[in-house]
Amino acid sequence: MASRLTPERESELYTAVLDLLREVGYDALTMDAVAARTRSSKATLYRQWGSKPQLVVMALRHDKPVQLGEIDTGSLRGDFEVILERTDDCRLEKDAALMRGLAHAVHDNPDLLQAMRELLVEPEMNGLDEVLQRAVRRGEVAADNPALKLIPHMLIGAFVARPLIEDRPVDAAFLTAYVNAVVLPSLGA
Repeated sequence: MASRLTPERESELYTAVLDLLREVGYDALTMDAVAARTRSSKATLYRQWGSKPQLVVMALRHDKPVQLGEIDTGSLRGDFEVILERTDDCRLEKDAALMRGLAHAVHDNPDLLQAMRELLVEPEMNGLDEVLQRAVRRGEVAADNPALKLIPHMLIGAFVARPLIEDRPVDAAFLTAYVNAVVLPSLGA
């Protein structure tokens, strides 16, 4: 999607969308509200993003500090350490709240689900797969290790299970312990 907006203006719009999403949730978020909050026209929003689901997902994607596939320290453990170092508790809490709200909204909004899969989930999974495949090419993980296909499920499971089981949010310390105790050993790394 070619942007006619400056990167600063685009970032401002994305921040406003995420703020509104946290304040009112997906269902109550409207293009009118985004236009009012950002002092822009609905026509501009639709011309730039096409739909509310596209705008929301692009805002989420823009908010990602780094793409996983870009991380390459030379070792799988090092790659996970960098990923975890870039994860702070405040961001985790904000992201978890957003994702809980969106997880409910995708059930009633197939366009949102499709946009999330295409623009957020698939790029993240491709990036994670790139990190894992580099580990395979380096000989750190066996190519036939069945856990390779389950790593996304393990990681998502951590975000779902901790609040459910312990009534505590996922934080950086928990993720570090989880990766070291569950993810890396399952890969034989």
